[in-house]
Amino acid sequence: MRVLSKPPISGRASLSWPRDTKESAFDESWSFNDNNFWLSVFEMYRENIQIKKSEIAVRNLQKIFSATFKISGVKGFQAMSLRDLSLESGISMGGLYSYIGSKNDLASMIEGGLRHHIDLVTNNLVEEGLKPLDSLKAVIFGALYMMERLSPWYYFCFMELKGLPRDKQEKALEIELRFERFVIDSLKRGEQTHMFKCENPDLLASQITAQLQQWHLKPWKFKLKKISLPQYADYCYQSLLNGLDRSSV
Repeated sequence: MRVLSKPPISGRASLSWPRDTKESAFDESWSFNDNNFWLSVFEMYRENIQIKKSEIAVRNLQKIFSATFKISGVKGFQAMSLRDLSLESGISMGGLYSYIGSKNDLASMIEGGLRHHIDLVTNNLVEEGLKPLDSLKAVIFGALYMMERLSPWYYFCFMELKGLPRDKQEKALEIELRFERFVIDSLKRGEQTHMFKCENPDLLASQITAQLQQWHLKPWKFKLKKISLPQYADYCYQSLLNGLDRSSV
């Protein structure tokens, strides 16, 4: 299992993920729910954090982020005060300032952390040299697996950053645009290698992106209809295939 703050372990991916797109294969290669993930977040912002002992810093970062997601879900990030965050996280006001200088700093850390880890997973797909269709399938399944594991992060970046200054909003939009660019590049590569034809790669990429976002924006709907994550991932991939012409190549 990869430590997210370090390069991928060579050779592991070729045996499982991303050629095997099952959820279990993804979890064997990437960890988003344990100490390694939070250590990766700490390493990203180590220079700006006054607490240098990683064990303490990792534990408190997890408390701060989890409390932020909880409060934001109830009253919204804009209405949240640092005093609210202190009470919910159990960390004193002075302690909070050892990790963040302001609410905007906190929002930037959340957005930057999510973007960084999306890039790690996506860049690994590029390094693996997958064929275009395999690459498209892996990025769709991988995106949904990440949304499931980092659901509060995605929701925050999609909903809460809209109330922040324009530069923060643009960074949040960049997360979506990076995914679309990867899909577009894979579609164009498939056309160039005569694997399929795609009439409008930009529009198809936008359609797939919108479909994927439904998973973290309306999870209640999928639970109500008893649609599993693998089912929806396969549906999104089939939707993409339906937008391709493979009959004349």
